[in-house]
Amino acid sequence: MKINIISLFITCLMVTGLQAQIDRSVQPQPGPAPKINLEKPGDFDLDNGLEVLVVEDHSLPKVTARLVIDNKPHLEKKPGTSSLLSMLLGTGTEKIGKDEYIEEIDFLGATVNFGSESAYATSLSKYFPRIFELMAAGALHPKFDQQEFEDQKDKLIQSLKFDDKSVSAIASRLSGVLAYGKNHPYGQFATEESVEKITLNDVVAFYNNYFVPENAYLVVVGDITEKEVKKLAEKYMNEKNWPSATPPSAALPAVSPAQYTQIDFVDMPNAVQSELRIQNTVDLQMSDEDYFPVLVANQILGGSFGSYLNMNLREEHGFTYGARSRVGTDKYVSKFTASTSVRNAVTDSAVVQAMKEIGRIRTEKVSFEDLNLAKNKFAGNFVLRLERPRTIANFALNIRTKDLDDDFYKNYLKNINAVTAEDVMRVANKYFKTDNMQIVVAGKGAEVAENLENLQLKNGKTPPVVYYDKMGNRIEKPVYEKPIPEGVTAATVFADYLEAIGGEEAVKNVESIVMKAEMAVQGMKINLLRKEKGNKSLVEVSMGGNVMSKEVFNGETGYTLAGGQKTPYDEEKIAEGKKAKMFPELDSPEATLEKVANINGNEVYVVKIDENTTAYYDTETGYKTRSETVSKANGKTITQTTTFSNYKPVNGVEFPFTMTASFGPRTMEMTVTEVKVNEGVTAADFE
Repeated sequence: MKINIISLFITCLMVTGLQAQIDRSVQPQPGPAPKINLEKPGDFDLDNGLEVLVVEDHSLPKVTARLVIDNKPHLEKKPGTSSLLSMLLGTGTEKIGKDEYIEEIDFLGATVNFGSESAYATSLSKYFPRIFELMAAGALHPKFDQQEFEDQKDKLIQSLKFDDKSVSAIASRLSGVLAYGKNHPYGQFATEESVEKITLNDVVAFYNNYFVPENAYLVVVGDITEKEVKKLAEKYMNEKNWPSATPPSAALPAVSPAQYTQIDFVDMPNAVQSELRIQNTVDLQMSDEDYFPVLVANQILGGSFGSYLNMNLREEHGFTYGARSRVGTDKYVSKFTASTSVRNAVTDSAVVQAMKEIGRIRTEKVSFEDLNLAKNKFAGNFVLRLERPRTIANFALNIRTKDLDDDFYKNYLKNINAVTAEDVMRVANKYFKTDNMQIVVAGKGAEVAENLENLQLKNGKTPPVVYYDKMGNRIEKPVYEKPIPEGVTAATVFADYLEAIGGEEAVKNVESIVMKAEMAVQGMKINLLRKEKGNKSLVEVSMGGNVMSKEVFNGETGYTLAGGQKTPYDEEKIAEGKKAKMFPELDSPEATLEKVANINGNEVYVVKIDENTTAYYDTETGYKTRSETVSKANGKTITQTTTFSNYKPVNGVEFPFTMTASFGPRTMEMTVTEVKVNEGVTAADFE
């Protein structure tokens, strides 16, 4: 014990003495970077041009194979073709049907999946020869079945319909279009219309053109020898199975920066928060001398929780859950992007603060602490990555595909360590172009557009707002509100709605409703059952015949059942339940007509039915097209938006058979499969 105390005392004296000798007016010089010793993977080439990399790792009985085809970016004649190809690959081979193929992979506890120009497989090492054979067969001898094509095409169209209502998806779409242009592969996107035109022959032609070995790399990592990999590759991916071929290649169109900083806005009427993408194109590759300074600069600006952007927008102002930035290093063209999601009410303020932080890293020298923290972050992550054998393979692949020096990764930490505060400011001015920024905003125009038009950046400038539709076409500023026509009131709007769905008398005769619907969530089918009678209601959500959640109100009290836990309604929920009506349009004397708005190109009357519910009615058809309900749960206010379409008559009254529910950024489309009127409801349903 005495020795330990004495040692500690001596150490304290040494540290104190050292501190006394440090000149804190001078930034300390960086210490030497640790020496990196990287194992060189095994490699060999096949006659067809396929390059194979092998990293042996016998610590676990597992092997992973990744096939990458590094083709030049290319436009699709019919956008969506590559997506359909990736969906069709893996649905069987020329000799094995879809069910048999998938079942064998599952039985062996393996994973095999495909992209339009890639393939991946992982399994226990004892099963890997068979799994590799299945991956190769699926990639090189796919079964292109017409019925499977139609099924996958329908799935893709449904996914695109979902994206069309997603604020985040539309923001990303507009971001790509504005940065690269629609005539560039990186700005092209699939639409429902373009996918409808695709034939199976189009997919097969795309496959034959681009799934070729000339630019292909096979990376194998795990409990296997190079000799064993060579035997498998030569057997299943040889010239006979995968003949040599050259993919089509065309010159890429030039990408021009924005002429001036501007706000590019797309109206998303269902948005409860705005999606921001602040961007400019860059020409930066991993082989460039600016690569490492840009890595460090971006880390400080928006690469981590403690970055400038996140500490401002999240910690200081509470605008968002997180803000980040990234700089692409594609060998053809890339972009710098700062992105976040913020509440509607603070959209303009978030833009101002984000631009302030981007300007800050361009004009203020970063502190030694921030610079050192960023470097340490890279060092820690790099060392952790070196513990994974696949890292060695990925490094070797990058050296080949990104034209890097052989010692690029050996000198990685040395180059990070050499970055100075002056370097950070220099590259920030070069790559974060505040005078040529596209500030892409997808949000609710009626609530945020006016503030965006009047915002003033720190430099005193007010950037112009340019308006776009969801397809990236420039449009005139939408008219969000119009004067309410003389004589139109909430009562007349309700009367038109009741007439549109069958007439007031027919609606009054509806005593009970049963509605069944289904929706797809992450590939799983969810069923919804709703029963109503007066203010009594039952909502049941199930999957595969098993009830996942249930909510019941009997007119006086109610409960929620989820995860086996039953939670009684509180007083607020009971009050809401008592006020509920199957058709509030029949009896809502306090409702008020607030305005005439434009929603997705259609004029609607906006009616405030009560303090928590707002409904939207088409000015031409009279149909209710949307409702917004505000509720509270766990101390938080939640806004649920539901859109209605595809009205069909049932017993003389029309009901919407397509509904889309949005909760914040999440959107679910429901297809109504059955509606019953005045039948199928009993008192027991509300117990």
